[in-house]
Amino acid sequence: MKAVGLLEYLPIEHEQSLVDQEVEKPKAAGRDILVKVEAVSVNPVDTKVRSPKDQKEKKLKILGYDASGTIVEVGEACTLFQPGDHVYYAGDITRQGSNSEYQLVDERIVAKKPDNLSFAEAAAMPLTTITAYEALFERMHMKRNAEGATLLIIGGAGGVGSIAIQLAKLANATVIATASRPETKEWCLSLGADHIIDHHEPLLAQLQEKGIGEVDFILCLNDTDGHFKGMAEAIKPQGTICTIVENQHNLDIQLLKNKSAAFVWEFMFTRPMYKTADMIKQHELLTEAAELFEQGSLTHTLTKILSPINAAHLKQAHQTLEKGKMIGKFVLEGFEKGGSV
Repeated sequence: MKAVGLLEYLPIEHEQSLVDQEVEKPKAAGRDILVKVEAVSVNPVDTKVRSPKDQKEKKLKILGYDASGTIVEVGEACTLFQPGDHVYYAGDITRQGSNSEYQLVDERIVAKKPDNLSFAEAAAMPLTTITAYEALFERMHMKRNAEGATLLIIGGAGGVGSIAIQLAKLANATVIATASRPETKEWCLSLGADHIIDHHEPLLAQLQEKGIGEVDFILCLNDTDGHFKGMAEAIKPQGTICTIVENQHNLDIQLLKNKSAAFVWEFMFTRPMYKTADMIKQHELLTEAAELFEQGSLTHTLTKILSPINAAHLKQAHQTLEKGKMIGKFVLEGFEKGGSV
């Protein structure tokens, strides 16, 4: 089968940073399903995994942590799906990724694709939806009816921010998103953000100017190091800050002490990585999200698409994400004919 991956960890401009290769088609066993991949999305995690490091792989390492497709085979222990089902999922960072014609994935982190979304639209949504959902409702414990609560999203126009705005508004929270360009401001407002502030300026002062002041929740999707002091100032006493972005320097957690404020991480691969007892929660939340898409309560965030899925197009997607200016999600659809069947 056709696949795109790496053998060395190189800058994206390098000819061998991502390569096309034929690899053996896997077989489903246990709780694994085998999916014929129809579309994939590219996320910052792809670029982080691929980033230069002194390491070489003996066999092709396949990236890709968002996909939609059709099940062609199920393991003997599977109970949730059958061949022919159309599904969407984010996968497991410890296993081979979705940038291949066929992919094995544990059924407990997969859900049926929303009927009203194309494969490309559906592929844009799993990783960001899981991340936003877990961050809001599981890490920060926002109530599903959060009327009166205030949420600041730092980096509102990216993939996670785009769905987090929508989920928080469904929970009736007041959402303040950061954006600095006219097009990102317009995007955040179109998704339901109540207020926009600029992440290049002091956060609390801007919140005070809008009559909001300190907020109950902060979801940091950009530059944890650079925003930590500002977040500590802007969080309410007993509030919660959640970040998905690795820090590069030690954070002064004592800034949160007097406020008894919580600081938590969200990493959507935790459940599949550690095979947690509640791993099936990702199947459940993606199933709930599919219903919300079908009802029109959630909108997909696909903004750019290329076809077919190959190394050249994936390099283009990686380059776009590394520039840090992406609005919404970047999707690749379909493999060229002539691969495995």
